Amino acid sequence: MCKEMNDSNKHQQAGLALLGIRVLDFTWIHAGPSATRILSDQGAEVIKVESNNALSVVGGPASATARGLGQRHNWNAGKLSISLNMKTPQGIDIAKRLVAVSDVVAENFSGRVMPSWGLDYESIRAINPGAIMLSMSGLGRTGPWKDRVSYGQTLQAWSGFTELTGFPDTDPSGPASAYSDAVGGMAGAQAVLLALIHRARTGRGQWLDVSQFESLTSLLDTLVLDMSANGSAAVSKRTGNRPAHGGGAPHGAYRCLGEDRWVAITVTGDEDWCALVDAMGCPEWVQDERFATGDARERNADALDALVESWTAQHAAEEVMALLQSAGVAAGVVQTGEDLSRDPQLKERGFFRPVPDHQGEMRTIESAPYKLSRTPGRVDRGAPAFAADMTYVLRELLGMSDEEVEDCAIAGAFD
Repeated sequence: MCKEMNDSNKHQQAGLALLGIRVLDFTWIHAGPSATRILSDQGAEVIKVESNNALSVVGGPASATARGLGQRHNWNAGKLSISLNMKTPQGIDIAKRLVAVSDVVAENFSGRVMPSWGLDYESIRAINPGAIMLSMSGLGRTGPWKDRVSYGQTLQAWSGFTELTGFPDTDPSGPASAYSDAVGGMAGAQAVLLALIHRARTGRGQWLDVSQFESLTSLLDTLVLDMSANGSAAVSKRTGNRPAHGGGAPHGAYRCLGEDRWVAITVTGDEDWCALVDAMGCPEWVQDERFATGDARERNADALDALVESWTAQHAAEEVMALLQSAGVAAGVVQTGEDLSRDPQLKERGFFRPVPDHQGEMRTIESAPYKLSRTPGRVDRGAPAFAADMTYVLRELLGMSDEEVEDCAIAGAFD
């Protein structure tokens, strides 16, 4: 389904894998918009349906907070924006007409919302048999919990991440941010790409039921192994910075010179251990029998950590990292947001990049975390102004007359 595209959003050059794909985007907050942003980066024309009736949160249309402005541009960069009041018959009719000319319809509402508009998958398929519908929800559209309310912190608790985050003698803490939204966004984009490949072969669309709960749970790396090996005796526990099932010692974050400065060090075998010992200047304590073998070092990890930290605390975190990396030992500064903003690796690869918003003000957004040699993709502008693309969508794309547009406006279809 190759469509005509808005001239302002048309990329004539090669390097856009999804050029000609149109996405009707009903998503909001983080998970959904980040999924469709991945598609937009590769040239898909993403039409974001927005409403002033929606809660003004960080991914919504009108958040006045600095964080909201920044994340709105980050998650909605390169998209188009229209305003529809889906409480009116005219708004719903326009949405259905857009379904007819779209390849993908994306939403991350509760299971009741799209059917209430007559936009459940069966209805969408009746309008456009080749359409792919992406439904992203906390727990999926089936199962006993399908209607439960969830946000990032709840999903992280359900999935096991909260229980496993922290130290053995502390309460569960969980990730500080809505990690589940980012993971769900990546899973949603992956599902759409797979469905597009299938449709290219068969011409058939399909419904994609993405569960953020399952997306998160699938990342618990030793869970399936533990369950397979130990059955009902499988135990998950908080281990702080150390691997739950061995993996070498020292292995953790160690305090360095300065206020709240740390470095992470991972030693997995005797070769790494010898390199670390040399980098530390072969202190006398390394001759202790407690540290003579890998198993011994793991058994005495608390004592070993204290001694390693007695060395790291004398040096800047960047100095420790550089010294150990040059010796072949995995080490990295525990970076703050300020550190990341000036990180030379991210800078060289252009991960954080400034793009102009609709007023020409530069906004910093994230780039894709991968480099494709033939289809690198691009994003050259921030999020659109609220409802900035009404003329293109209504008049050019749908062919609505001035009279039709006026009647819809009078009826309150444009919120």
